[in-house]
Amino acid sequence: MRHGETDRTGELEIFAIVADTGSFSAAARTLDLTPSAVSRTIARIEARLGVRLILRTTRSLALTAEGQSYLSAARRILADLNDAEQAIADQGAPRGRIRVSAALGHGRLCIVPLLGEFVARYPGILVDINLTDAVVDIAAGQADVAIRFGPLADSPLTARRVGERGRMVVASPAYLAAQGTPLTPDDLHDHNCLNFNFRRAEPVWPFIESGQARALAVQGNIEANNGETLVQLALQSVGIARVGAFNVVDDVASGRLVPLLEAFNPGDREPIHAVFVGGPNMPARVRVFIDYLVERLC
Repeated sequence: MRHGETDRTGELEIFAIVADTGSFSAAARTLDLTPSAVSRTIARIEARLGVRLILRTTRSLALTAEGQSYLSAARRILADLNDAEQAIADQGAPRGRIRVSAALGHGRLCIVPLLGEFVARYPGILVDINLTDAVVDIAAGQADVAIRFGPLADSPLTARRVGERGRMVVASPAYLAAQGTPLTPDDLHDHNCLNFNFRRAEPVWPFIESGQARALAVQGNIEANNGETLVQLALQSVGIARVGAFNVVDDVASGRLVPLLEAFNPGDREPIHAVFVGGPNMPARVRVFIDYLVERLC
């Protein structure tokens, strides 16, 4: 390194850890540095960029808008560097950590049961799985692979279809005994319909009636951000839910839930994709994991 040249990679790592830990002292402990050394590094970055990245108070730290942008770039660069080094190491058997993000219900029921066979097939890979209904930022290095439902927004990421899911309207036998069984979509106006609270989802349920598509507005007194919660509420006889069929296959088979209005089911299928950073430098561990999902889920 020439005199006066800084270790940019080291600075990026320090900044990212400060953001993750929320304090200079915690970052210093993680990095085995002194708090003053961490503080000088952040000050050096800010001086070079000419902007404030972190707002400091006596008790906490907060990133500015510029700091958030810098953090996203830092995570992406560090992830790319790690992937480049791992790609060289992966020239033999695939090795290393792969971070997987999956939705809570689908991950628990459909992804997690596949992991035992995968790691037995590839013992050099460590699977780090995070089940969450929040959308992680893959481009910023928050995950290597994410399982996404529905149409995908335009992005530089690579997507590979790994399956699809249909939906089903269900209720418990106890709920139907107390409230009656809807025989047509219009009958749902007299029932408590449990719905999702996603911003992208409209409060309507689609049906096919007399050969025509119909979007029926439904109402209920509970909304949730995941199918498992709605299934749990339906099992407790709180109301009627329309959820992914994979969420209720066992409950329907056992009789704990009853399918409703199947004659009006539009048969809509939502695609499921694995989303990741592709390209020639994609680590072998990511490639074999995607291949495995396609093999087992499609």
